[in-house]
Amino acid sequence: MRDSIITSVVFPLALGVIMLGLGLSLTVSDFRRVMKSPKVVAIALACQVLLLPLVCFAVVYVFSLPPVLAVGMLLLAAAPGGTSANLFSHLADGDVALNISLTAINSFLSIITLPLIVNFALVHFYGEGKVIPLQFGKIIQVFFIVLGPVVIGMIFRNKAEHFAESMAPFVKKASALFLFLVIGIAVASDWQNLKTYVPQVGLAALSFNLLSLGVGYCVPRLLKIGRRQATAVGMEIGIHNSVLAITIAMSPVLLANPAMATPAAVYGLIANVTAAMFGFWVSRRMKVGVAL
Repeated sequence: MRDSIITSVVFPLALGVIMLGLGLSLTVSDFRRVMKSPKVVAIALACQVLLLPLVCFAVVYVFSLPPVLAVGMLLLAAAPGGTSANLFSHLADGDVALNISLTAINSFLSIITLPLIVNFALVHFYGEGKVIPLQFGKIIQVFFIVLGPVVIGMIFRNKAEHFAESMAPFVKKASALFLFLVIGIAVASDWQNLKTYVPQVGLAALSFNLLSLGVGYCVPRLLKIGRRQATAVGMEIGIHNSVLAITIAMSPVLLANPAMATPAAVYGLIANVTAAMFGFWVSRRMKVGVAL
């Protein structure tokens, strides 16, 4: 998709609504609660920031993806957890408060980690001087796109709590609608690229999604983290913010490369199905009392 009202207005607006909905559900006490569980937070952040990019690099090389798709995959890996992770965590009887807090913290960290990982991927796969990395001004743009609406939502909740709570269900539904709308627009408007690249990136996106869910759940469990907390981490790590990745890839002021959005668009379609299956699997194992 070329520079248009969709990439310059609709995508940032959709992401803004989604992040605003997250902000309306957050309070300062959420962050205080997370600080009472430093071990699980440290494990989750280590998985997100350190382990997943390495896993993604391995997937990229195993499937021999071309540079444009390789960078798109790393962009997806660097994106924080998607807001739909909160819903799936709730359905799987996970620790939703922890999940919301991890989403917020990961969103803050992504201001630094996302440009660093994407910049490294651009240089690594394209070579020095062949691409323009995410510069400081663009980092600031990502900051406002991701965190501005969250902060506004938190302030609004603090000043008008009852109204914010009454609006939260509506905004949550609007967020889900925008999530599917953005993915649908990306698929429809860049159909030619998708037809070309989906056979190459489909299995890679599915593999990375399953590995992300597995890492997010199994690593905490192996380190003696409770099942509900591990479920929350699994959803946070396993459901990346594909809307953010699509927005950065397609925005004319950021990467301006529609093909780089293909992995995130495919991943967005896959992740909702696999997350539902993963949640069903986890909840069933809770009921029968299986160890892991």
